[in-house]
Amino acid sequence: MPNPAARSLSRRGLLTAGGAVAVGALLAACGGKEKDGAAVAGQGSASGPWTFTDGRGKQLNLPARPKRVVAYVGAAAALWDFGIRDQIIGVYGPAKLPNGRPDPQIGDVDVDKVTVIGNAYGEFNIEKYAALRPELLVDHIFVQDQLFYVPAEHKDKIFAVAPSAGVLVGRVPLPKAIENYAALAASLGADLKAAPVVEAKARFDRAAQAIRDAVKANPGVKVLAGAGMADNFYVSSPAKNSDIMYFKELGVDFVVPQQVDKDGYFEALSWENADKYHADVIMLDARTQSLQPPALASKPTWKDLPAVKNDQVIPWHPEPRFSWAGCAQNMEALANTIKSAKKVR
Repeated sequence: MPNPAARSLSRRGLLTAGGAVAVGALLAACGGKEKDGAAVAGQGSASGPWTFTDGRGKQLNLPARPKRVVAYVGAAAALWDFGIRDQIIGVYGPAKLPNGRPDPQIGDVDVDKVTVIGNAYGEFNIEKYAALRPELLVDHIFVQDQLFYVPAEHKDKIFAVAPSAGVLVGRVPLPKAIENYAALAASLGADLKAAPVVEAKARFDRAAQAIRDAVKANPGVKVLAGAGMADNFYVSSPAKNSDIMYFKELGVDFVVPQQVDKDGYFEALSWENADKYHADVIMLDARTQSLQPPALASKPTWKDLPAVKNDQVIPWHPEPRFSWAGCAQNMEALANTIKSAKKVR
């Protein structure tokens, strides 16, 4: 999803706003095919050449499988869930909170065992990055051909250090984004038939069915996905954000903003106009750069929203961990919320 908090830093900073059978099919696909502009396959053994076609359509060819990977925190979190761990030596992006604890966006990555080369948008220590001797850089792609958290003004220097792989996670439904990371993980040596991966996929599928069932059990619930910032309330579009795009496919009735930004991810509303769209449930951006309900309480228009008055606001993770394990719990929470929601518009 777009990252409205980064508006003042860079336009790019705005853009974040069937079990074993499916896993086996994905493994069988590995061989360099490309689909929907996103990597679905790669190949390479521990001792032989490594190839991968990324979300930019760029084919990477290395003499051996990369063993030293530096990744955006969201990319690292996804790869970690698929079993790629020892290869991740460095990360950049929101890795640690001010108290030193891991930022939720880094998932289950052991933040004490990786080198943090930047902890916020625009922070990327190139010297520290080069010193790690990386063999591969991995990042999300929300806007075509742009690596999400690589500072544009330094990209040439950064790309000169090591090859980069961009994984398409924007403008495609959530399962596709997850499959793109699964394909990269498999090419790096992950076992997609491992029990934890297969079990996570099964839980993801159950959660998807739970959302379908909740919508049928309580039809007509209108949901708004948004983010609260100091000056604006951002309403996200289900046409671009991979998770809400998928939830819409499952039957969730989302508010569709009418005047989205040029990349199509969200509409920025002044707080005076925060009530432009009416919803029964608000999914509120839970990332650390976004304002949470206690901080929003001082804004009268926020307090007056029907969903807020009726305590029907739930956390939303616009940059989910793009893995089956990383998304299932959030989907279960959404299903439970829709099933019990009152119509308050």
